[in-house]
Amino acid sequence: MKTRKYVVTLGAILLFLSCATNPFTGKKTLAIVPNSQILPAAFAQYNQVMQESKVVNGTSDAAMIKRVGQKIATAAERWLNSNGHQGYLKDYKWEYNLIDENVVNAWAMPGGKIAFYTGILPIAKTETGIAAIMGHEVVHAIANHGQQRMSAGQLQQIGAVATSVAVSGKNQQTQQIIGQAFGLGSQFGVMLPFSRSHETEADKIGLTLMAIAGYNPDEAANLWRRMKANSGGKAPPEFMSTHPSNDTRIANLTAWAPAAKAEARKFGVTSFK
Repeated sequence: MKTRKYVVTLGAILLFLSCATNPFTGKKTLAIVPNSQILPAAFAQYNQVMQESKVVNGTSDAAMIKRVGQKIATAAERWLNSNGHQGYLKDYKWEYNLIDENVVNAWAMPGGKIAFYTGILPIAKTETGIAAIMGHEVVHAIANHGQQRMSAGQLQQIGAVATSVAVSGKNQQTQQIIGQAFGLGSQFGVMLPFSRSHETEADKIGLTLMAIAGYNPDEAANLWRRMKANSGGKAPPEFMSTHPSNDTRIANLTAWAPAAKAEARKFGVTSFK
C-alpha cells in the first residue's frame, strides 16, 4: 500500500511541477524531460541520421527545401516576437535537409532539425505544397511536441508501475487482464489521441506560418487530397492511428485557411504564392 501511494504521489508531483506553456495556444503542456537534455540529444541523433543517409546537395530541390524552411522559420519568429515571445527560438539550430530515398515522409526533431525525403516531392508538387508540409513540421519543433511525447511516455510508465503495484496481491490471471486493459486504455484512450492532437495542432498553426511566409494556405487541403490519393485509401481507423484521417485533415485545413490568411494580413501579407 505504501509503495502504491508513493508511485501515485510521485506521478502527481511530476505532473504538477513539470509543465510548460505552448506559446501559440497558451495551454499548459507536459515538460517532464527538460530541453537542456532533449536538444543536445536531438542534434546528435539528427547528425547521425544525416551521416547515414544520402543527403541531396547542390540541386534545385535541395535548395528549395532550405529556402522554404528558412521562410517558415522566419515567419514563426515574426509571430512569436509580435506576441511577446522574443528569444523563444534562441536555442534552436535550424537545418533543412533533403534525403534521397523513395519514402513519402518528412519529419522534425526538437530544436529545428527537419528532413524531407525525395519520395514526398511528387506529392508536394509545388513550392507551396512543400511550404504546407514545412509549416506542419516546423510547428512540431517549436510547439515542443517531442518533449511532450517523451514526458507522456514517462507518465505512462509511472501509470504502468502503479497498476502493477495495485494488483500485486491478486492472482496471476487477474493481474494479466488488468495489465492488458491498462495498456490498451492508455494507448487508445490517451497516447494515440495525444499524438493526433499534436498533428491537428501542427496542421492548424502550420497554415498560419505558411501564410505569413507568403504561401497560399488553400494549397494545404489540396496537398492532403493528393496524399489521400497516393495512399489508395489504405489507412487504419482514426482511433487506432497517431494521425487524423485524411478526410478529417482536408476538412479542417479547408475550414482554417481563411483565418490563416487573416492572420497573415496582420503582418502585411496580402497576396499569396
